[in-house]
Amino acid sequence: MKILILLFGTFLALGMFFLVSRILNIPSIATCKAMISLTKKNEENVKSLDAFIHSLVVKSAKYLPMNEHKKILLKHTLNAVGITDTPEEYTVNAILKATVISLISIPCFYIFPLFTPVLILLSVLYYFKEIRKADDRLKAKQESIERELPRFVSTIAQEIQSNRDVLSMLEKYKKNTTKVFAKELDIVTADMRSGNYEIALNRFQTKFNSPNLSSIVNELIRVINGDDGTIYFQMLAREIKEQEIQRLKGEALKIPSRIKVFSFLMLMCILFMYLVVIIFEIIRSLGMML
Repeated sequence: MKILILLFGTFLALGMFFLVSRILNIPSIATCKAMISLTKKNEENVKSLDAFIHSLVVKSAKYLPMNEHKKILLKHTLNAVGITDTPEEYTVNAILKATVISLISIPCFYIFPLFTPVLILLSVLYYFKEIRKADDRLKAKQESIERELPRFVSTIAQEIQSNRDVLSMLEKYKKNTTKVFAKELDIVTADMRSGNYEIALNRFQTKFNSPNLSSIVNELIRVINGDDGTIYFQMLAREIKEQEIQRLKGEALKIPSRIKVFSFLMLMCILFMYLVVIIFEIIRSLGMML
């Protein structure tokens, strides 16, 4: 009986889906795959589930109310990490993916009732993971760029003594830096070649909330306008290098506490292994006595 109810619900859901898709003129999965492939910057294959959810996202994003200030902040974050979705589409995408997981709990309630709360909790956790995805990517990119700034400003401090061409300095440095920073420098140098140097550099620094990067960019703008900048970059290089040393010391201080945690976990595993062996031997001895 339960199997018949499950089959009836499945076919009813499929029929309603095709009917609603026809009424709302939702594009097919193949069409959505092609649309997503055009906007993706990597070569990953587009999954059918992502294409299906994207078709729903595009239709329902315009009905999502969003605070204007939050919308601007989210748009800035999405642009910084290279996500092409609008703020409404990004938010609806997280909601729909979590909803898909939570809907699985409906048939699960009839088959494995005890597993239903786990699926609901999983859907909530997945929503928060998806909604924070852009912030996590931006934080990782900021940390990567911050680690590269000491070498970047030190190179500028040496180059600026004999070269006043900011564009050539950036072009030369992006060939010998990390992939993340090279990509950002590639964007800013392309903007500089096609437009105003100051506007391009200001756009570059506003993408990341980094005081050190802002100091570097502001001085580069002053160099473009005729400032010497040699002494300033030498002092800034020493200051940022000192900050990097303090950061590395802070990370080194965290290592012993992490080692203690893993050592404790290893000790608990060893004790658990001994405990299992002892309990097994006790049970076997009682069985032989009986």
